[in-house]
Amino acid sequence: MKLESYGILIEIRPIGERDSVARIFTRDYGVLCGMLKGAQISKKNRSLVGQVGSVSWNARVDSQLGVFHWESEKNLGAIIMMNPKSLGCMNSVFALVATLLPERENYETLYLQTENLLNGLILQTDNINDQYLYWETGLLQELGYALDMGKCSGCKTTDNLNYLSPRTGRAVCDECAKPYLDKLFKLPLTLDVTKKFLEKIYEHQGGTIPLSRKILSI
Repeated sequence: MKLESYGILIEIRPIGERDSVARIFTRDYGVLCGMLKGAQISKKNRSLVGQVGSVSWNARVDSQLGVFHWESEKNLGAIIMMNPKSLGCMNSVFALVATLLPERENYETLYLQTENLLNGLILQTDNINDQYLYWETGLLQELGYALDMGKCSGCKTTDNLNYLSPRTGRAVCDECAKPYLDKLFKLPLTLDVTKKFLEKIYEHQGGTIPLSRKILSI
């Protein structure tokens, strides 16, 4: 079985003395996990988190770990890590993708949003917070939480939408919110609000939110 695509190296860890296990977020197949042979002893073209390039994944059967052939074209991470806030965003993005997305399922829209975010982090613009919040909202949508803040989920009004339902991800107006104030999230949408949705997802899966997301400060 062979899969070929273009992707971002989001995780790499040693296995044995020579090789590494990596996760690559690809445009066509989502997250792929496999071996990078000789990655620890390579002296040139070393595989590093944040690289973008062409990848092929090979395995005899699809249940095997598989082996990567990785050709890096550019290293976005090397530029991003020079800015602490941008680095925090990149680390959080990679950790969330690696732990929340099932392997070998297509997430092309989220992949493109991830590429756009990384390129935005390189530019180090003043709206890093907004860029990251937009990306995390896209992630929640892929995970089944399509946040709808256009009208009240109860009475359909578009006025005084100051709350968000943690169950449905839909806005709630002041009047409809009165009986449930202790259970609703307060708008406007912030990273604290999206973090609560993520914590809920991890809790449901029996895990905990990654440290890189817990300490994210932008």
